[in-house]
Amino acid sequence: MPRSLLLFAVLLLDVPGGPAHASAPCNSGTVFEDLDADGVRDQGEPGIAGARLSDGVQLVVTDADGRYALPVVDGRSSFLIKPAGYEAARRDNGLPDYWRNVRTVPGPALKYGGIPVEPVACRDFALGRIDVNVLRNPGELRVALFADPQVKSVADVGYYARDIIDSLRERYISEGAPAEFGITLGDVVDDDLSLYPALNAVTATAVTPWLHAPGNHDLDLDAGGDAESLLTFRNTYGPDTFAWEEQEANVIVLDDVVYRPGRKPAYIGGLREDQFAFLEAYLPTAPKDRLLVVAVHIPLFEASGRDSFRDADRERLFALLDDFPHVLLLSGHSHTQRHVFHGADNGWHGAQPLHEYNVGAASGAFWSGVEGEDGIPDATMADGTPNGYALLTVRGGGDYDLAWHPAGLADDDAIRPVAARPANDPAMTRAMALHAPRVLRHGAYPAAAVYANVFMGMVDTRVEYRIDDGPWQAMERSLRPDPRLLAENARDDAATALRGYDRAPEAQPSTHLWRGALPTDLAIGEHRVEVRAFDRWQGEQRASTRYRLAEANE
Repeated sequence: MPRSLLLFAVLLLDVPGGPAHASAPCNSGTVFEDLDADGVRDQGEPGIAGARLSDGVQLVVTDADGRYALPVVDGRSSFLIKPAGYEAARRDNGLPDYWRNVRTVPGPALKYGGIPVEPVACRDFALGRIDVNVLRNPGELRVALFADPQVKSVADVGYYARDIIDSLRERYISEGAPAEFGITLGDVVDDDLSLYPALNAVTATAVTPWLHAPGNHDLDLDAGGDAESLLTFRNTYGPDTFAWEEQEANVIVLDDVVYRPGRKPAYIGGLREDQFAFLEAYLPTAPKDRLLVVAVHIPLFEASGRDSFRDADRERLFALLDDFPHVLLLSGHSHTQRHVFHGADNGWHGAQPLHEYNVGAASGAFWSGVEGEDGIPDATMADGTPNGYALLTVRGGGDYDLAWHPAGLADDDAIRPVAARPANDPAMTRAMALHAPRVLRHGAYPAAAVYANVFMGMVDTRVEYRIDDGPWQAMERSLRPDPRLLAENARDDAATALRGYDRAPEAQPSTHLWRGALPTDLAIGEHRVEVRAFDRWQGEQRASTRYRLAEANE
C-alpha cells in the first residue's frame, strides 16, 4: 500500500462512519502499551509508534499514535511483529495474543474445523513493557526448544506433561523472567488435531510465551491442497509464518511443509510465494546486530540422498539471509539430533557457515519403548539420543549457547535410564551415554570397545577416554548405530510379549558416536573407564563406566 494511502486509511479510524464505525470488515486498530495489563485500552494508555504488522505478505508500520491499517484479504492471518522490549498479552488458552485470522466466507469443510467465519472487527493489540529489573539475567535471553511433541492420545499428553513440561518449569521458567519464551518446531500432535487444546493447557503451565511452527503431522489431511492444509492449525496458533523480536534475537517462524495430496511422498520441504513476499518485506527492517533465528520443521539439509527439500526454495531463502552476520537455523522432524553447517556446496554464501541445529524430539521415538518406574516410556531416539528439549541462550552481538536436556532430568549427574540399567549408573549423564561390555577375557584380542554417544557432538568434537588413572587417549568418531539401542532392539526381538505400547526404534547410524578400544592386558579384576567430551558451549563433560577382566575358566 502506498504510504499516502496507508496514512489516509489510518486517519479514517477517527472519522465517524469510517472503518472503526462501519459494518464493513475492518483490519485496523491500535498497538498500545497496556499499563494495567487488562488487555483493553484505557484512557491514558499510549499508542506505540513504529510497531510493525503484517498480513503475511504486506508490512505496515504504526503511526505516532500507534495506529495501523491492513487490507482485508480473506484467508490471511494478520499479526503484530512483537517488538523488542515488550511482551504480548495472553489469550485465555495461555498462547500469546499477537494475531487474528481473516475469514469472511466459509472455507472448505474439514474434519477438524478449519477457520470459522467471524466478523472482522477492528482490532487493537496490547503490549506490556518488560521490566529489566525482574529479568533473571538482563542482556541474556533463554529460549526453550521443543521438536515434535507428536502426541497421538491423551496418554501421550500426560507423558508430555510429566516428562517435558514439569522438567522445564522446575528448572528454567519462572514468573520473574518474562522475556523468556519457547518454540515448538512442528508436529505438535500426531495427525489428531483435536488434541491441541489438551496439549496447550499443559504447555501453558510453563508460564512463558510459546510460539509454534507447523509440521507435517499438523496438516488438515482432508484438505484439497497446500493452501488449505493448515487452516485448523492457524485457527489455534495463528499465522504459519511470522516474526517475533527480543533485544538479543529476532525470530522468524516458517511453515516449510508443502502438502501434495495424492502424491508420494504427500509432502516435501519448501516455501510459498507469499512467504517470500513477507521475508522480502521484513528482512530489510530487521536489525543485524543481533542473532537471527529461523525456525522450521523440515530440515534444510538432505540426508541419505533423499530429495526432502526443494533446492530452488533453499537457495532463494539463503540468498535473503546471506547479508546477516549472525544466523541460527533450527529444525525438527527427524526424531534424531545433529548439527549441520551449510556452505557454498548447497547454496549458502554468507561470511560464516550457516549453523543448522536439528533438534531432537520431545517425544523421542514417538513415545515408544519400555516404561520406567515413573510409568513414562523410555523413548530413546534411533540415534541413541534420549528424548528431551534444548535450551538456547542468546547474548548480545549474535553470541549464543546450546544445551540438550534429557527428559526427566533430576539433576546434572544422571538421567532416567533405558530399560535394564540401574538408575544410578554414571555411564548416563546429561551430556552423553556410554556402552561397554561388562566382562572380557584377560589377554583376549582387544576387539571390544567403549562407545560414547555425545548427544550434542559434532564432527570436530574432541572426545577422549582413559582406563583407571591412565593417560587420556583420543576416541574415534564412528558412524554406526549405538550399541545401547541395538541391545534394546535385541531384547524386543527376544520378548514373547509386548514390552511397551510400541517397541524401541530400530537403531540407525548416529552422527555423534565415538569408539575407544578396551585393553585386555591389564590386571585381572575391575577397571574404570572415564570419558570426557569438550562441548563447544558447555565445556568439558564427563561420564564413566566399568568393565572386568577375567580368566576364561571363571
